[in-house]
Amino acid sequence: MNTAPPIGPLDSLRVLDFTNMLSGPYCTRLLADLGAEVIKIEPPAGDHNRSRRPVRQGYSSFFGHLNCGKKSVVLDLKSVNGREAAIGLARHCDIIVENWRPGVADRLGVGYQAVAEGNPEVIYCSISGFGQKGPIAQRPAYAPIVHAASGFDLAQVDYQGGGRPANTATFIADVFGGMSAFASVQSALYQRARTGQGQYIDVALMDGMLNLLVYEFQESQAPSDEKVRVYQPLKTLDGYVVAAPTSQKNFEQLAHAVGHPEWILDPRFLQTRSREAHWSELMELIEQWTKVRTGTQCEETLLAGGVPCTRYRTVTEAMNDPQMQARGGMSRVKDKIGEYWVPNAPFQMPGLNTSPRSHVPELGEHTVEVLVSILGLTMEQAQACCPAPSASH
Repeated sequence: MNTAPPIGPLDSLRVLDFTNMLSGPYCTRLLADLGAEVIKIEPPAGDHNRSRRPVRQGYSSFFGHLNCGKKSVVLDLKSVNGREAAIGLARHCDIIVENWRPGVADRLGVGYQAVAEGNPEVIYCSISGFGQKGPIAQRPAYAPIVHAASGFDLAQVDYQGGGRPANTATFIADVFGGMSAFASVQSALYQRARTGQGQYIDVALMDGMLNLLVYEFQESQAPSDEKVRVYQPLKTLDGYVVAAPTSQKNFEQLAHAVGHPEWILDPRFLQTRSREAHWSELMELIEQWTKVRTGTQCEETLLAGGVPCTRYRTVTEAMNDPQMQARGGMSRVKDKIGEYWVPNAPFQMPGLNTSPRSHVPELGEHTVEVLVSILGLTMEQAQACCPAPSASH
């Protein structure tokens, strides 16, 4: 179990979390990891992810992965009591995060202007697919939509030599968008500490994807016939490896490691620019060496020679890597069914606790507690803010 110190860098802050799905919950989970009190507002049916696979006896570990350490409060924002409770909580929070489609928060009465009237120092972050304004701001925008619209998918097709865009089930736009929201909130907190002023933040998943495409973004403005390096899987006896001889030194180390020092003086590979022009030929030559060895043999030989290299591994293998264990890169969280691993935030702060808090909240578990303790409602008034939570998880 987690043995990190009890103090987190955001221990004194309170967050109101109107998010669901992935980008927003990822942002607010990081805030919870750093010690903020995160109050997750859920509709009576709960966050969509409460039923998302993997599900163990009715409890989603996908949901727990993104929402551990938060408090769950059920409010019906379409009711007068629910809206009043939500705006009341918003006036007692430092940070608010939402990822509805643009305009929904305002229609529900919990948009930035409504909140800032009673809480001018609030930091209010809206996450959307394409931003809050513009001709396509209202388009539905899950991660696969943004991957396709941003040029990311077709860039990957080009690196495969053309053809049909690849299938996808890894939501890069959501995770990077959530991380971008998390980072922007930290900047706004710093600004508030200096000026006392709150801030509205507009995070767009589309912008995040374009930020990932550094070479592609610039190459689109200055097209070149010169080929870019494409790091490709190299076949082995039992799978694949990838090698990255990026520098002149790395290339020379690789040539020696695989027993072909003559490559160093080959006119095709002699200099960086010529090597890039003949990169696919170099990869084919390296594969002649890798394909008669196991992945482990390739990895050991190339790493011993100073060449960046790794086998292609499963997520399970990566989780069980001794480096992950030594770094303490995962923590155990717990719901009603039992414990399971989740990754820690991708940064550590020695002396501070930045690990996931272990409790995964039941739907509506903290509704009465939060409304009574923060808003001063009676138990009966708190219960009137929303129908009883759904029995589903």
